[in-house]
Amino acid sequence: MSAESAARSGIQWSIEAAGHRAVVTEIGGTLRAYSVDGAELLDGFGEDEIAPGSAGQILAPWPNRIRDGKYEFEGRSYQLALTEPARHNAIHGLVNWSRWHAVEQTADAVTLEYDLPAQVGYPWSLRLRNRWSVSSDGLRAVQEVVNTSESNAPWGYSVHPYLRLPGVTVEDTVLQVPARSRILADNRLLPIGATKIAGTEFDFSEPRRIGDLVLDTTFGDIDFGPDGITAVTLSDPASGRDIVVWADGKYRYWQVFTADTLHGERFRRSVAVEPMTCPPDAFRTGRDLVVLSPGSTWETSWGIRPSVA
Repeated sequence: MSAESAARSGIQWSIEAAGHRAVVTEIGGTLRAYSVDGAELLDGFGEDEIAPGSAGQILAPWPNRIRDGKYEFEGRSYQLALTEPARHNAIHGLVNWSRWHAVEQTADAVTLEYDLPAQVGYPWSLRLRNRWSVSSDGLRAVQEVVNTSESNAPWGYSVHPYLRLPGVTVEDTVLQVPARSRILADNRLLPIGATKIAGTEFDFSEPRRIGDLVLDTTFGDIDFGPDGITAVTLSDPASGRDIVVWADGKYRYWQVFTADTLHGERFRRSVAVEPMTCPPDAFRTGRDLVVLSPGSTWETSWGIRPSVA
């Protein structure tokens, strides 16, 4: 494991094992790069770039959007900063531009930590800890959060990796999502309902090409295997290669985004596959919202498992 000198995205921590290499950054505790035997599978960014389109970022204490940044929790009202002003939303939490620090380091793993201070709009303090590791099985991330405040805190979590199979376009990528419904969104990308997807263009319960379909879609009613794991697969039948993004039972939703709103060379170049513990606007609706009691610890894990056939 190596820690490289500070860049625009902060200190760079590189971890390696069995041909797998990942780089995580000080700014945001972000996953910046992931490769296997030199082939880049993550559509990341340069160390002197600002993470584009939330690439590789941690989304906490809420993922996705909160309508007008307003919510009520346990009888009190709160107002968050509108970090997506064009749509008048608060988006993707409070930790993605903060400086994280390493607390444990080995050649194949690094653990980063960040103390989120109580603030206007979110008056709870949390200690976040993420352990990143690589092995012949792929990339694994274990997240832990402790409520260090004196009252219950609302909590949701996600990550935002963009993935691509080398030499395969988004159109030719075969996608499988183990879901039975999707959330309907308005023009501010906020939920207005849900619908079953069986037999529709959004039904990826069996693997099929993405084609020209535009996805910025929250999938729900997801299925878990007998091991309690849910997984989304991107594959290339021509080569037999695939990338599996897996998540444990605390993740109840998948967000899949084909990067159609990104600009320049990043337009529709890769697919963001985001495991989420709760849907958009969960601070307002309370749907699948986690409540952290004072002093409690919450832990979950997800990862990327590529094949090299």
